[in-house]
Amino acid sequence: MRRIWILSALALILLSIAAPAAESATKVAIMLDWVPNTNHTGLFVALDKGYYKDSGLDVEIMEQSQALSIEQLVASGKVDFGISFQEWATAAMAEGLPIVSVAAVIQHNTSAYAFLKKSGIKSPKDFQGKTFASWGLPLEKAMISDVVRSDGGDPSKLKELVIGTADLLAMLGRDVDIAWIYMGWQGIEAKQRGIELSTVMLRDVPGIPDYYTPIIITSRKYLETNKATARAFINATSRGYTYAAANPVESANILIKRSPEINQKLAMESQAWLSPRYIEDASKWGIQKQSTWRSLYEWMCGHDLAKTGQDPDKFFTNELLP
Repeated sequence: MRRIWILSALALILLSIAAPAAESATKVAIMLDWVPNTNHTGLFVALDKGYYKDSGLDVEIMEQSQALSIEQLVASGKVDFGISFQEWATAAMAEGLPIVSVAAVIQHNTSAYAFLKKSGIKSPKDFQGKTFASWGLPLEKAMISDVVRSDGGDPSKLKELVIGTADLLAMLGRDVDIAWIYMGWQGIEAKQRGIELSTVMLRDVPGIPDYYTPIIITSRKYLETNKATARAFINATSRGYTYAAANPVESANILIKRSPEINQKLAMESQAWLSPRYIEDASKWGIQKQSTWRSLYEWMCGHDLAKTGQDPDKFFTNELLP
C-alpha cells in the first residue's frame, strides 16, 4: 500500500514538471475620458463577454482621476490606452506629444449646438447677441464663431459664460441660451427631463470639418514595444463595439451591470441612439480616414489652435484593426 502511494505521488510530481506552465494574461489599462457611458460600451462588452480574456489580456477600465490630461497620461506611460477626442489629440500631437490614435469609436461628430425650442432661435445667425456656455477653451469660441459666420451672422456679438461643472441643461434659457452638447447623451437626457431642444449638428454646418468623437489613443513607445498586445487589445475591442452596434439592448444591460451607478433609462435610450453610429457608413468599426484628420488639423491651424508644419497622416493608424 505504501509503495502504491509513493508511486502515485511520484507520478503526480512528474506530471506537474512535464506539464507546461499556464501562461498568465497580459495586463492592459485603458483610461476613460469621463464616467462610464455609451461611448465606452464596446469596452465593457469585450470585458463581459470574455473577448479580452480570449486574447490573453487582463484589461482594467479606469475612470479618469488624475490632474493630468488623458493625452499626458498615455504619453507618459501611466496608462496604456485612453479615450480622447480628435480635437484634443490633434492639438497635443501637433505640440509633439508622442501619442497616436488607433481607432475611431464613432465615425462622425455627434455633437451639436442646442437651445430651447421656445428661445426664438431659428438658425446660427440668431446666435448673435446670445450667451453660450463654455469651459473657457479657445476652440469653443473659434467653433461657434465659424458656425455663426457660416449663416451670415456676426460672431463678435456673441456672449460667453464659463460654467465649469454646473448643470448645463438646467442653465439653458436661464443663464445661457446656447450649449454645446453630445446628442447621444445630453440630447437624450434633455428629452427625458422634458426639456424641448432645437439643435444644429456640427457635421451639417458648411465649413466645419467632421471629426471623430471620441477616439482611442496609445503612446508611440507602447505601440513600438508592445505591438502584438496592442493589436490583440484593439481586435478584442473591435469585437466589443461591433457586437454593441448590432445588439443595443443587451449591450446597454452589460454597461449597466458593469456600472450600476449609471442612469439606467438614460443608458438604454442612449445606446439605442448610438449603436447605429459606431460604424455607420464605414467598412468596419474603428477605421479612420486621412481626409478626416487632415481637414480638422488644417481648420485648427487656421484658427491658431494647433502648431503648424506637422503631418496629420502620422496622427493616426489603422494597422491594429482586424
